[in-house]
Amino acid sequence: MRSIILLLLSYAFLSFCPLEPSRKEFDLTVKVTGIVGTKGYIEFGLFDDPDKYATVGGTCRKIRKATSGSEVTATFHNLPEKKYGVCIYHDENSNNKCDKNFFGIPTEGYGFSNNKKPVLSVPSFEDCCIKLSSDRLISIKVLY
Repeated sequence: MRSIILLLLSYAFLSFCPLEPSRKEFDLTVKVTGIVGTKGYIEFGLFDDPDKYATVGGTCRKIRKATSGSEVTATFHNLPEKKYGVCIYHDENSNNKCDKNFFGIPTEGYGFSNNKKPVLSVPSFEDCCIKLSSDRLISIKVLY
């Protein structure tokens, strides 16, 4: 009888206490589509601070990938669970910056997570943010 009780208690304990801890870090894969031309790089900027969103030097991580066709994919690994915004640009002339005209409008391709289009300025972090609580794949279409 004591063996049966011990077996039942062991089963109950294992049922409520998973052996594998819950995962707290995730991967965010960003697929950029609509790339025109094969020169230069796509720069992926990942932001986790609304006050620094879409600012030079405000990224928490970034990735640069050579363009080779109309699509490029990059993955940010081991990200904590929280909100993120992504900005991309097509650095066609490989000068490590998003070139702009006199009015501050980009002259190279660019895009934002959730495919938000700017109206008079960069879309807000809240408009572009993604809640990361599992591995995710998002797609951003380049605006030219």
